[in-house]
Amino acid sequence: MRLDRFLSEQLPQVSRTRVQTLIKQGRVSLGGATIVDAKYRVKPGEHFALDLPPAIPAEPRAETIALDVVYEDDALIVIDKPAGLVVHPGAGHATGTLVNALIAHCGESLSGIGGVARPGIVHRLDKDTSGLMVVAKTDEAHRALAEQFADHGRSGELERGYLALVWGVPSRPSGTVKAAIGRHPTSRTKMTVLPSKGREAVTHWRVIETFGSKKEPVASLIECRLQTGRTHQVRVHLAHIGHPLIGDPLYGPGFKSKLRKLPEPARGLLAALPRQALHASRLAFVHPLNGTLLKFNSPLPGDISTIVKAFNEL
Repeated sequence: MRLDRFLSEQLPQVSRTRVQTLIKQGRVSLGGATIVDAKYRVKPGEHFALDLPPAIPAEPRAETIALDVVYEDDALIVIDKPAGLVVHPGAGHATGTLVNALIAHCGESLSGIGGVARPGIVHRLDKDTSGLMVVAKTDEAHRALAEQFADHGRSGELERGYLALVWGVPSRPSGTVKAAIGRHPTSRTKMTVLPSKGREAVTHWRVIETFGSKKEPVASLIECRLQTGRTHQVRVHLAHIGHPLIGDPLYGPGFKSKLRKLPEPARGLLAALPRQALHASRLAFVHPLNGTLLKFNSPLPGDISTIVKAFNEL
């Protein structure tokens, strides 16, 4: 049995993802020797020491920032994040983040497991991706939700769906991208497909709507469902199959020339779009305390829906 699985079974109050992090941090030892490989095969009779640090209280200061609250109870809160809002404090974003807003909204009832900068944060959305997020308000809820997100719905009810407005129209109505993703070898701000060195990444997609004539297709609205949760996964995978997100500065800048071929008002709307046209539209998970299946849907926000309307008039 793998070490991470063994420890998570011995400590049911600690998620497997959390155990893996602790192993990487050098907090697990065997006979005084540190083990940093989560895949270490446990042998009969071995005794492990685990240094489990206490949950760190949330330290970023509270800020009154409007939140679009979709659902809330004593265990968790689901919000519809606007584009442009950074999820947690980091380099260049010490304040004005979703975490600052959550501390003001939730007060002390916000899980500290995520650490000083990320209290309650179970999963993230890019700054310029809008849509649904769930945040844990208690440590118990955080652990249970983290388990679901680590499993990515393989054996449970977790579901994460996105709506993506992309350049061009795929040659078939639906498909699956199975392409490992890792850090770009020369650009540290980008991720890329790395078949031999990347981490497994799977995205299921289907075309919702197409724009332009069959002879000259302009764009399409695609629904994506994640089977894994890698950084920039949807953006990387759609660019990989030749249909990058409209407005994506990292993975679709080469397609700006297409703007010149578009009539107004579509051309002006796309030129003014300050972010990638990606929206987390669907979120489903099992409530961590009562076992109820919760499902949420969010329509396209105004900036993307306005472009869709302009495309429909081409």
